[in-house]
Amino acid sequence: MRYFRISTLILAASLTASSALAQTATTKPPAAPPAAAPAIPAVAQKSGKPVDPLFDALKRERNPEKARGIASQIIANLNDSGSATVNLLMQWSATAIKEKRNAAALDFLDQVTVLDPAFAEGWNRRATLHYTMGNPRKSMADIAEVLKREPRHFGALAGMAGILTEAGKDELALKAWQDYLAVYPADRDAQEAVTKLSEKLAGNRT
Repeated sequence: MRYFRISTLILAASLTASSALAQTATTKPPAAPPAAAPAIPAVAQKSGKPVDPLFDALKRERNPEKARGIASQIIANLNDSGSATVNLLMQWSATAIKEKRNAAALDFLDQVTVLDPAFAEGWNRRATLHYTMGNPRKSMADIAEVLKREPRHFGALAGMAGILTEAGKDELALKAWQDYLAVYPADRDAQEAVTKLSEKLAGNRT
């Protein structure tokens, strides 16, 4: 469905960023998820890469290509947990997702959300995985956790809008896309989604 094309592109960029963050660590994931959570060091202090200026720039930018570049920078920042351990688990999950080892990926992401519950991207990655595994209810629950931590997370907003659209909840989907455009106004696909949903709802009222 077209509504999920944006989310797919965001996920691809997210997985790429996760891979880049883990290049300095052991990047080869285990063949299967560990039977139990391994002993791992305490989560390191956040490195503190403020994304506020980037979000401000994204909100002001009207050129789609330039906005896409800013969005990529935001994704890279959001993917950095500030912890080498968490970043490595995210890389392992990314590799498992690419190899369609969803159970392993879910195990890694469960560990991420336990180790660093304040890390929004861990919840976002798991939300996407739950959706691909056919569980939109769990996906929406994780999206809610993402937005508690970062209300401007346009990837989570796009995922929410898509799930709501598929569920036939057009008014709520429209609100989600409007929230998305408040963060990322230059996204033409989102603009098109808002136009189509607005026209559909207007037609239903006549």
